[in-house]
Amino acid sequence: MAALRTGGRLLHKFVKSSSSYSKFCASIQWRPQFTAAAHAIQLKQHSQQEQRKPKTGILMLNMGGPETVDDVHDFLLRLFLDKDLMTLPAQNKLAPFIAKRRTPKVQEQYIKIGGGSPIKMWTTMQGEGMVKLLDEMSPQTVPLNWQIGFFFLNLLCLGTLRAAFVYPGTRQQLSFFFFPSLCCTREKGCLGFLYPYCCHKGLFPPVLWSSLCLQTVFGLLICVFTSHFSCCLNIVFPKEFRFDIVAVVTAHISKVINRGDPYPQEVGATVQRVMEKLNYCNPYRLVWQSKVGPMPWLGPPTDGTIKGLCQRGKKNILLVPIAFTSDHIETLHELDIEYAQDLANECGVENIRRAESLNGNPLFFKALADLVHSHLKSNETCSKQLTLRCPLCVNPVCGETKAFFADQKE
Repeated sequence: MAALRTGGRLLHKFVKSSSSYSKFCASIQWRPQFTAAAHAIQLKQHSQQEQRKPKTGILMLNMGGPETVDDVHDFLLRLFLDKDLMTLPAQNKLAPFIAKRRTPKVQEQYIKIGGGSPIKMWTTMQGEGMVKLLDEMSPQTVPLNWQIGFFFLNLLCLGTLRAAFVYPGTRQQLSFFFFPSLCCTREKGCLGFLYPYCCHKGLFPPVLWSSLCLQTVFGLLICVFTSHFSCCLNIVFPKEFRFDIVAVVTAHISKVINRGDPYPQEVGATVQRVMEKLNYCNPYRLVWQSKVGPMPWLGPPTDGTIKGLCQRGKKNILLVPIAFTSDHIETLHELDIEYAQDLANECGVENIRRAESLNGNPLFFKALADLVHSHLKSNETCSKQLTLRCPLCVNPVCGETKAFFADQKE
């Protein structure tokens, strides 16, 4: 013990006589204050990080399109395997065969329009424009996290959903059906994919899901369609032919099931509102394009309508794509090349033009932002049409899916 006390006194004497003693004492004196300041900075940084975390997520859902020619086969395979979109005999075996057989021809079509579908590019531009406006219109929901979900591509998979679509701290996730008119088959494709993952506990942080469809009878959207129609009619078309023009309003076809799908009625309502706003300036017909397979589809077809009009002396035609949010293979190749060039030359069409798709129109961005803002303010979980199951639906999963998204509560 005596030795320990002697060693302690020698150590104390050495430290006290050292030139660093005062610095040592100062460091001990100020350490608590330094720790408190650092803690305050850390809290501030954490608070800023929390504020930057998205409070609301928006998932823009659509069928999509292959970005490159190498993506064509997988896209077609998913397309032909979708039993809601089309029903084929021995579908699991026949779909791969059809996809493989059609791939070279479809790849050639994509090469002619630039090597791939521009739908992702346009959807990205539309999403960015929408969110920029929403940041100003709805500060209580910012920052917003928005993502693209194409369910016939790899842009909608479990890993992507977990990593990108649902961030920690996100309180509400909006599934936004990004096609102009509600279609049962497309809706099933979107929600049918999301449903198994969303209702599975533990896959994602708890989040309130809501669903919104792009309502084309919404006032501002009608203005966008009308402006594109009017621009082509009054600027692109030669003046001397304007009053002789027939408007062929074309929409993506849907198979005939007669179970209560609202798609034909919704497209028709959109056309009616647009023509009403234009004071019914020209005769028009609603027609359907992109028929695939032998099963019954909605009619009349776009190509058959062009032929029939020419046979009756109506050779000045305006094509108006009414059920598309942007250009893709159906407008750039089917309408612009197959119909406006090849078929028009064959039938003797004198003048044929196509109205521009919605693409990068700022008014369309505003319409999207208004729709989302109104939906978020309403506190509704779903658009009214999305809650109703088709009266003669025979798909039990469809009922479960609608019930899940309609019953979301805080």
